[in-house]
Amino acid sequence: MVKKIFNIPDFVKYVQFSHLKNEHLHIVNFANEKDFLRKSQKINIDFYLLAIKPPMEKNQIVDQKFEDQANSFLYVDCPQNTMAWDVNEPDSGYVILVDAKLIQRVAKAYNFVHYNNHEALYLTKDEEVLLWDLFKKTYDEFQKSTYAKDVIVSYITLILSYTQIYYNRQFDTRSEAYHEVVENFYKNLNEYYHKDEGVSGMPSVAYFAQKANLSPNYFGDLVKHFTGESPIEHIQEYVLKLAKDKLKNTSLSISQISYSLGFDYPNYFARFFRKKTGMSPKIFKNI
Repeated sequence: MVKKIFNIPDFVKYVQFSHLKNEHLHIVNFANEKDFLRKSQKINIDFYLLAIKPPMEKNQIVDQKFEDQANSFLYVDCPQNTMAWDVNEPDSGYVILVDAKLIQRVAKAYNFVHYNNHEALYLTKDEEVLLWDLFKKTYDEFQKSTYAKDVIVSYITLILSYTQIYYNRQFDTRSEAYHEVVENFYKNLNEYYHKDEGVSGMPSVAYFAQKANLSPNYFGDLVKHFTGESPIEHIQEYVLKLAKDKLKNTSLSISQISYSLGFDYPNYFARFFRKKTGMSPKIFKNI
């Protein structure tokens, strides 16, 4: 059970990282951290966390999906994300903890910062070299007795920029696995509306993301990358298709059709249908 939202000082103390240098910014080199907390139940954070590291999670499956994959992973977590871990002792890696106010303006431009299911970015060897270098430069600057905060923020901004490029690349290089995610989305959408017990409300993107074991934002980016449309657009198109079929080919009333599609109220359905087709369900049914 999540009981507390950790700020940077709280998190550093809880994880047992070495001395906190700044309450708004802290950078860790795992090579120098041998006493940190290896296992934790779920906690929430109120800052951005960027980490690059070799496989540490005990339950992590290193699934080689492309030839040039390196032995490093990048993770980005944002404020309000939930975290839990069970890791082995690392011999390398960096973690950047940064107050939202310092990078909010930049970070909000990237969808991946809101991937809240701890989806790893699987780096290629070239990407690994570049990002490790950027993390090291950021850490080295932070170690100075008088460090330049603007320089560190610039490094973080550059890391985020490259991360966006590399996530886009990952969608393509892992396309075989991700095409299966899209196919399962269509299958699950169809099954949702053809259950024997009927539907219980309109399905959400989060519902299908959970079935794929992905965060809603990551799932949304993946589906849009391969189909050109967001999951909510696919859901609405499917619901509209069902609505048209039921209006034309069944004797159900408009209210019955509305409830069968998961709308709470018939007027919500009428508003949705009119927005999509330019006419009311009643007019469509009678033409």
